[in-house]
Amino acid sequence: MAHEFLLEIGLEEIPAHVVTPSINQLVERTTNYLNEQRITFSNIKPFSTPRRLAMLISGLADQQPDVEEEVKGPAKKIAQDADGNWTKAAQGFVRGQGASVDDITFKELKGEEYVYVNKHETGKPVAEVLVGMKDVIMAMTFPTMMKWGSYKFQYVRPIRWIVALLDDQVLPFEILDVTTGRTTQGHRFLGREVELTTPADYEEALTSQFVIVDADKRKARIRKQIEQLAADRSWTITVDEDLLEEVNNLVEWPTTFAGHFDEKYLTIPDEVLITSMRDHQRFFYVTDSKGDLLPNFVSVRNGNAEHLDNVIAGNEKVLTARLEDAMFFYQEDQKHDIDFYVNKLKDVSFHDKIGSMTEHMKRTGIIANLIGQRVGLSDTELADLQRASEIYKFDLVTGMVGEFSELQGVMGEKYALLFGEKPAVAQAIREHYMPISAEGALPQSKIGAALAIADKYDSITAFFAADMIPSGSNDPYALRRQAFGIVRILRDKQWHLPLMRMGQDFEIALSNKHAAFNPDLQANLAAGRTRIQSFMNDRVRQWFNTQDVRHDIVDAVTNAATTDVLTMLEDAVTLTSHASDNDFRDAIEALTRVARLTKDDLLAASELPVEPKLFENDTEQRLYDAVNKVDEHFAEQTPDENYHSLAALRPLIEDYFEANMVMADDDAVRTNRLNQLAQLTKLTLQLGDLKQLIVK
Repeated sequence: MAHEFLLEIGLEEIPAHVVTPSINQLVERTTNYLNEQRITFSNIKPFSTPRRLAMLISGLADQQPDVEEEVKGPAKKIAQDADGNWTKAAQGFVRGQGASVDDITFKELKGEEYVYVNKHETGKPVAEVLVGMKDVIMAMTFPTMMKWGSYKFQYVRPIRWIVALLDDQVLPFEILDVTTGRTTQGHRFLGREVELTTPADYEEALTSQFVIVDADKRKARIRKQIEQLAADRSWTITVDEDLLEEVNNLVEWPTTFAGHFDEKYLTIPDEVLITSMRDHQRFFYVTDSKGDLLPNFVSVRNGNAEHLDNVIAGNEKVLTARLEDAMFFYQEDQKHDIDFYVNKLKDVSFHDKIGSMTEHMKRTGIIANLIGQRVGLSDTELADLQRASEIYKFDLVTGMVGEFSELQGVMGEKYALLFGEKPAVAQAIREHYMPISAEGALPQSKIGAALAIADKYDSITAFFAADMIPSGSNDPYALRRQAFGIVRILRDKQWHLPLMRMGQDFEIALSNKHAAFNPDLQANLAAGRTRIQSFMNDRVRQWFNTQDVRHDIVDAVTNAATTDVLTMLEDAVTLTSHASDNDFRDAIEALTRVARLTKDDLLAASELPVEPKLFENDTEQRLYDAVNKVDEHFAEQTPDENYHSLAALRPLIEDYFEANMVMADDDAVRTNRLNQLAQLTKLTLQLGDLKQLIVK
């Protein structure tokens, strides 16, 4: 007989952003628990609201299957003494298996006899297993936890009731002072408590008490109500999916309504109005058919339509107060010029161990100029980039950004245009924050991209110099996100930017200009360069993980001689595209045979003199000439062309090793051959550390 089980955890209101992850966690933990307990089931249907996490499990088996198992014990020589008596080891073993010494048999394993017993374990009834759900519930973790009463136990919010119903029977267990039952609670204000007869009654019983427990149905109801409002008023209502998810997790019985605000506030930039409505009040904004913002909003109440006018008036009042603040700051901020705000940044700390925001901007300007020149920006673009780097943080000290921190960069662009800055400069001010998340939008302009890289690179450099390096999950200054942003921008713009060389140029530029680092940090720059490169390589690996690239190819290109992110990405594409070639294995094995004979000290040498007069046969000369020819064009060719050039050396390499012993007795000949192989290895390392490739 298949069973149904209903579990509902009744709680004080859960934060909206925690509801969905919490019910997903409960379902996952329950699934794992039932699988571990060998209880089969057909389906788990989740339910969630701000006040409850619930599941309806269908098709549960009657009990665990019986287990017949042959269990191996100690060796016979340990289980019996010289007289054939059972030792304590044997007696303890059978006792632990619920058997006796009479049940022991012997079996030979690898030339030695061992004790075995046949163990029979009768499956537990499903009711007995499900009582263990108490431990599943108490093991859950949340981003925010709290205690209540005098208990030390922590949970997302205080537990007020628990429903645990197997068919028509309550499964008894307790968590703190809450005992399981069959009574659930309706809507906090509109409903009443309900006694459930069976799990199947759950959803309908709560609907009658103004609770829609199915989150998907609740969300669909909100969406339909919004669509109806839009149709009735000829509006366009942008339904932000993240906002819809949040609103859905704030209500149990949604009723959508529309409100209005004074048209005078439409003189404020749209971004400010939308932020006020969406992020601060959780309102959906409204536009006309042309996309222009209208003085209206849409919101959702947790209740029915009774006294809705009062609800609308209250929401309008709250929004108006917020918009009055925004109007005030918008007008006040325009009473000063950009220089006024830039000057105030001298008193704003970037970090107390590093310096002020002004110093950060000066360093960023130096880096931005280096990047701009390297990626080929025009004189006009370089001038705009320089201007942007001088002012790009000014909006941080405006009243608007002080009140609406989400608008940093956005208001910088708005105010820059109002103050007469060029559109390219204003756009770069907004774009320098991008991307603001792992999948966030990237800068569209070249000036914005260069400024974004420079700002992020200086932050990474500064914190590494101050020895504040991310470790484990600890990354308080979001350096990993910033480094990953650099990788994505470089790939998007197809910019070749060797980071180690850029770091050296940065240090030289700082020493020749106003040094915006204190002496201690300045001294740490060179030492941190290698750590920064390793840190950036890890972010390249992170990008590859999103692209499903073979791990050995990732290891090869991130251990290459290059410090150019785009080259690593291009080399990975090349190696991936040739990995299925018929001659790939032979080519890589030939090249890695050379690499394995090359010592690290030779790779670090600036010069590797090879004397043709020391060659003892023509295989050395032919390989030497071919490698020089490849080297001559290597820097100008694409990674794909370089791969073909290296792969074409395979027969020459094979002939070379067939005719020569590298470790010759003559010191001069041996050194000459090692240098010759090291020259070739240096070339292959520009494509990748091919020893990392798996070609068997």
